Amino acid sequence: MKILISNDDGYQAPGIVALHDALASIDGVEVEVVAPEHNNSAKSNALTLHSPLYVQRAANGFRYVNGTPADCVHIAMTGLLGYRPDLLVSGINNGANMGDDTIYSGTVGAAMEGYLFGVPAIAFSQVERDWGELASAAQKAKQLVQQMRQQQLIGNAPWLLNVNIPNLPLQQMGSVKLCRLGRRHSAEPVITQISPRGETMYWIGSAGAAKDESEGTDFHATAHGHVAITPLKVDLTDHDHLVYWAQTASRLDMAVIAQEAA
Repeated sequence: MKILISNDDGYQAPGIVALHDALASIDGVEVEVVAPEHNNSAKSNALTLHSPLYVQRAANGFRYVNGTPADCVHIAMTGLLGYRPDLLVSGINNGANMGDDTIYSGTVGAAMEGYLFGVPAIAFSQVERDWGELASAAQKAKQLVQQMRQQQLIGNAPWLLNVNIPNLPLQQMGSVKLCRLGRRHSAEPVITQISPRGETMYWIGSAGAAKDESEGTDFHATAHGHVAITPLKVDLTDHDHLVYWAQTASRLDMAVIAQEAA
């Protein structure tokens, strides 16, 4: 089995090193890393289209790209590797990717890029920042990949999973919980500062606190020590309101015709 690993924290981040070492220790598995040169958190699915990208190899064998997480996977999948991986794994991210975070997450963006190419993909994140109990998180990721392989979930139809692992020793982690995404309150206000040249600088504020952390959400599961797994999809269509918008579009169209006839 061939696994491609990427992330958004950069190829030197402790999370991707731990994830690589854990997955590379599985018998019969070949692991390749193609990751960003620098931290690319919150880059989502962005691709670099107006400047050249370069691929270099680090002393530990990892390849890194001067681009986004999605760039890394896109380049790997469309020619760099020379083969199609059986699984795309992204992470382990330094901090949670739950609820609304998934829209912005470069970790999820890298996994989604693999999914868009028809490859099963997993985004792994630790709930708290600063890499506490990272070795345990890497072992949990390894266990999940091994179990999926044993259940023949890898190599068939593509799927996309978002996994958040609590910062706990492996023995203290609760069971795996299948969850829906929670919701956050609006982000904190933008932070302004004055530069040495007298210009106003703006810094994006912190993410909002959890708004929907009820039972069944990823927030609730991880708060109780469980590993939260959420299956994701790419289709953003609001299927529940298609009929409403079809009727609305018809009224809008009739209004335009009436206006043109007046």
